[in-house]
Amino acid sequence: MHYLIQENVFKDPRYNNIFEVMKELELSYEEIQFYPNSTIFDFKTDRKDIFVYGSVKLAKVATKFDWTPGSYYGNNHEYDKYSIGYGNNILNFGSFICEFTEKFDWNNQISLFIKPSRDAKVFTGKVFSKPEWEDLVYNTLNNKENNRVKESTLIQVAKAHRIIKEARIWIVNKQIVTSSYYLFHGDVRYEETVSDEGLKFAKEMAEIYNVADAYVMDIGKTYDGWKIMEVNCINSAGFYKAEVKKIVLALEKLYT
Repeated sequence: MHYLIQENVFKDPRYNNIFEVMKELELSYEEIQFYPNSTIFDFKTDRKDIFVYGSVKLAKVATKFDWTPGSYYGNNHEYDKYSIGYGNNILNFGSFICEFTEKFDWNNQISLFIKPSRDAKVFTGKVFSKPEWEDLVYNTLNNKENNRVKESTLIQVAKAHRIIKEARIWIVNKQIVTSSYYLFHGDVRYEETVSDEGLKFAKEMAEIYNVADAYVMDIGKTYDGWKIMEVNCINSAGFYKAEVKKIVLALEKLYT
């Protein structure tokens, strides 16, 4: 395949690993520039066997091209779709979707977990108290530089849970390719690789419901066992400590 890779959009020191992998495997690629407020980007190739990697916005725009696989953005990555497949294996199963400025009942909850429903980057999902959430809504809508969150932006609201640790799993053709912890809640940082228990859970979930030919599944260890945090598009997923070479080799095997 030919790869269109956005220049370091995440400002992640490990981001450049993907370029090193391209060179090591002698794969065809271009480093492209894509600006947040744009809907166009320049590339040289006329090939159709293309994989795009970069920002969420780039992944979204790339779906308009006749490329294979191109971008997986959309489709079953949205909660209202994959929640049907995974059911109560999802941490936030039973949550609801509403608009950014819509008033909703806190049901005497001291705090709730609130995040963007579709574009995960428009604001940071986290646990909010009611005053904190109301302040965020007011400040966001009154920020003259805000051009991403609208009154109609969809959000997902769920009960807050205690999480021990969180990991990202890369899945290609229903197989786990690589994984990485990305967040610990407590003194468990000595762990470098995702536990067999966590990987077993992710594998079982991939068999239950297949979101796409390639995607990332974020899972969390809770006091009730492992749960799916969310599912994200592989075209715009940060690497953390994952083995990038394994991801690329799995994609090459699937599409070449």
